[in-house]
Amino acid sequence: MDTTSRLLMLLEVIERGSFAKAAESRNIDRSVISKQISRLEDELGVRLLNRTTRSFSLTAAGAEMVKKASELRDLLSDTVRLAENYHQEPRGTLKITSSSIIGKRYIQPVINDFQKRFPQVEVELRLDDRLIDLVSEGYDLAFRVGEPKDSSFIARKIARNRMLLLASPEFIETYGMPKQVEDLKDLPAASYSSPSKRIGGIRYRNADGDIIEQNIKSVFRANDAEVLLMKAISGNAYVLAPAFILDDEVKRGDLVPILTDIELLDYSAVYAVYPHRDLPVRTRLFFDAMREYIGKDIPVWEANIPDFDTMYKG
Repeated sequence: MDTTSRLLMLLEVIERGSFAKAAESRNIDRSVISKQISRLEDELGVRLLNRTTRSFSLTAAGAEMVKKASELRDLLSDTVRLAENYHQEPRGTLKITSSSIIGKRYIQPVINDFQKRFPQVEVELRLDDRLIDLVSEGYDLAFRVGEPKDSSFIARKIARNRMLLLASPEFIETYGMPKQVEDLKDLPAASYSSPSKRIGGIRYRNADGDIIEQNIKSVFRANDAEVLLMKAISGNAYVLAPAFILDDEVKRGDLVPILTDIELLDYSAVYAVYPHRDLPVRTRLFFDAMREYIGKDIPVWEANIPDFDTMYKG
């Protein structure tokens, strides 16, 4: 291992917060990381880390080296992207991360077609609702609901994220068809909840143009969209859901849109996120393929909902 590799290893240790996590990501033993950092200190002739049995901290020299290592990683990435852009045929590995439902329903079909067109591109798809660090974990492209908080990333909106209220025929038979939003406040609801996102109310615009949030009585929470739909289909709860999680549940009559005359607000939007503006050819081509598949004006998932364009003042 050369000095460059050891510097990048030091950077990974700092970004992940421990030797153990850096070792796990590289699938090597923790002692290997420790030895390589010690060799780096010997090569540079300075102490980079103050270590104890349970923790470590950067020295002043270590902080400067980490800064240079970050610049070095960016330079190496730029060099690789520049070289790849000279290839007539895209190749290499494309690493993508996405929430589970978007990945399964919309990204995987594009991957299948993309690899038929460009067989020299390998694709690694990670389905995870947890937000990950694209740079430190080496991802080229992420598809997320909501604009990223990290302003250093490039984010491009690819679709609206329209919401709708759904209940099963059994639920409506039990509780009656609601006439106004207030009718829902004491009825059992299923809602999305994860460490990073939580839906706790129905946001809509009233006749005066004011934005109102009606609290819901959530009796079931889950971080999986398909589970929420199953709960609603069971008849035990209604659900406030984004349109992109639906397949043909409305067409089959398993779920019925309710209160369709109110103006529901979008829940953020769906974004494609990438760490650098200068995309490699394979990443740019895949992004273009996703845009084409989803649709420019009306996203493909809205076609699963009959007459959706007339609902919720969309």
